[in-house]
Amino acid sequence: MDLSRNNLSGEIPQELTSLRGLYNLNLSRNHLEGKIPTKIGNLQQLESLNLSQNHLFGTIPSSISALTFLSSLNLSNNNLPGIIPSGNQLQTLTDSSIYTGNYDLCGPSLPKQCSPEVVPQPPNTFHGEDEKDGLEHWWFYVGVALGFVAGFWLTSGVRPRTDTQAHDAE
Repeated sequence: MDLSRNNLSGEIPQELTSLRGLYNLNLSRNHLEGKIPTKIGNLQQLESLNLSQNHLFGTIPSSISALTFLSSLNLSNNNLPGIIPSGNQLQTLTDSSIYTGNYDLCGPSLPKQCSPEVVPQPPNTFHGEDEKDGLEHWWFYVGVALGFVAGFWLTSGVRPRTDTQAHDAE
């Protein structure tokens, strides 16, 4: 479906994401604004997606990584910020020109790398919800300290005196 250069305006209709047999979607060079539909990943047969030269904003939805047949992507010249999602076919689309003109966009194929405060924390870290009330850390450090003390005491040769040793000393 090529609807490029048609002076279309408004948002990309969510209903487009129900066209599951769609192979090509070109909405470039229009006056579209708003966000890329969050369910863009429903277009599982999509091989080519061109949303360039519009006025789109908001982050690129992570569902775009579900497009396993995607071989051509162009999101250039919009106002897309944040991190480029990763996974599946997106890993193979390394030409940075497909994101040109999105000045607040960052990611592996772009010269602008994401700052640590933008990059989401990996799962199973001690941040946020994983750290319930901090007691996990406290018990860990107590265990380490007790282990250190016991190990030092055993290896330093400090042994309690027995009655026989006390009697020999007299």
